Amino acid sequence: MPRRPRKPYHHGDLRRALLDASIAILEKSGPDALTLRAAARKAGVSHTAPYRHFADKSDLLAAIAEEGFLALQKAMHAAAAKGKNAIDALERSGVAYVALALEHPAHCSVMFGRDAADLRRATDASPQVVASHTAGHAAFAGLVQLIEQAQRDGFIRKGDPNEFANVAWSTVHGIATLAMTRMLDGEDEQPWDVPTTLAFAKRALETLSRGFAPAG
Repeated sequence: MPRRPRKPYHHGDLRRALLDASIAILEKSGPDALTLRAAARKAGVSHTAPYRHFADKSDLLAAIAEEGFLALQKAMHAAAAKGKNAIDALERSGVAYVALALEHPAHCSVMFGRDAADLRRATDASPQVVASHTAGHAAFAGLVQLIEQAQRDGFIRKGDPNEFANVAWSTVHGIATLAMTRMLDGEDEQPWDVPTTLAFAKRALETLSRGFAPAG
């Protein structure tokens, strides 16, 4: 995801400036503090400027979520491509998920937060909300494809690949959430740093893979 200097907007990409401002607000104060007016103030533009790109706060949140899901899909695909076989590719993609969540917690707070659930239930979704949904489905579809390849190669037993994907997704998302809220710690009760967390995610996914393996 783009990481640009956060400074008042003067010219250029207004949409990008508003997204960067919104992410800064999310990082500092959380989703409840984010409004179109707050994003405009942070970006240094008029309070009407956001309406050139976003109809309302839901559109703004959906744009942030879409950006996050696209980055997630890219990170998981790149990690999987380095795998020496199908199950290694699956495990690497899971570690990449946790790594991205730790690097971009603001995006994840929108992708999987309360507002995301409300957007999924919307019956009159805007094009931006639809785009966000599409990106989320694509990220999950990529995981399903990794499961299916591992099944074809004999690393995962026969069964519904969507169910296996949901189990894998739940596992890595749980690790990511606990890590982002600093709930994972060791014997000294100190929160783990990023390398320790990713090493744990790798071990957890290896354990999960053994559970997916064919009997015998």
